[in-house]
Amino acid sequence: MIRSDVLKELIPVISDQFIVCNIGLPSQELHLLDDQPTNFYMLGTMGLASSIGLGVALAQKEKVIAIDGDGSVLTNFGTLPTIANNVADNFILLIIDNGSYGSTGDQPTYAGKKTSLAAVARACGCENVVECRAEDTVEVMKEALAGDKMTIIVCKCESGNIPVPVITKDPVVIRDRFMTTLAARNG
Repeated sequence: MIRSDVLKELIPVISDQFIVCNIGLPSQELHLLDDQPTNFYMLGTMGLASSIGLGVALAQKEKVIAIDGDGSVLTNFGTLPTIANNVADNFILLIIDNGSYGSTGDQPTYAGKKTSLAAVARACGCENVVECRAEDTVEVMKEALAGDKMTIIVCKCESGNIPVPVITKDPVVIRDRFMTTLAARNG
């Protein structure tokens, strides 16, 4: 399974959740597969989906899923200790680890070599870390959503991309519809 397959299988489970999605192809794939006002697409900030997702989770009560990639987490390595030391039990970080920088040509990342992002997350102090095969991601996500504990999921999948169009929505529109929907749910 590649990242788009994982996203496609997750959609029935996460479609009504608040999602902050990683820059580049992950956002474009999610936009193509299931554009929702609850989706916040990163359009120009590599490595910040997990940080922004944590901030949104800390600021309100609704569950927030940050969908990040191994390359982006490696780019913003400070995010894992920040997450560990600022626990938000309504936050789920899904790291789709395909061992490559998928949006820039599938160059290998260190997560595809010797570095285990699950081990790094645990070493940073994250307490509920689950590493799973791509095929098991839906069940792991269901468990995380049913629980009331911050969860880091490292989904190991194959490298590869599908052709997707760029997101043409204005970033201000993406932000405003996300914030409006979040405010409405928080009452």
